[in-house]
Amino acid sequence: MENKFIIAVYVENTAGVLTRVTGMFTRRGFNIDTLTGSGTESDKYARITICMRGDDYVKEQMINQLRKLVVVKKVEVLKDEPIQRELILIKVKNDTVSRNDVMAAVEVFRASVIDYSPESMCIEVTGNPSKIDAFVKLMEPFGILEMCRTGIVALERGANMLLAE
Repeated sequence: MENKFIIAVYVENTAGVLTRVTGMFTRRGFNIDTLTGSGTESDKYARITICMRGDDYVKEQMINQLRKLVVVKKVEVLKDEPIQRELILIKVKNDTVSRNDVMAAVEVFRASVIDYSPESMCIEVTGNPSKIDAFVKLMEPFGILEMCRTGIVALERGANMLLAE
């Protein structure tokens, strides 16, 4: 059975690390739904958050292969509904017919209009992936001109932490 899972990878913060990690996925033929890389509390390390789908075999293979990379310091599958957030910038048509409906959606979703012109509005939405999906679906009838999503960032709840040991 195919499941969605989130893998957090703590890596050395050096040039070429992301290429090594993604190359490993490519060589194995695994598909990534989202991948986000960022700095951490230490300049020495970066964190890569990978969201993908697969069965338990795929999940275990990915973890084992990641652990073999010298630049990888720690790998963990996030459990128990981790805290997840994603950001989207979405540009929609701005016209007098739909403007009030778009602005009402912006308010309901606690989004922000970050650019406004007579032809378009650029809206920023942050939240869990299902909230982002719902906002995109709601905006489709108004005319999405362009959009860009960050991918998931996630942390486990409680005291569990992903740190290099």
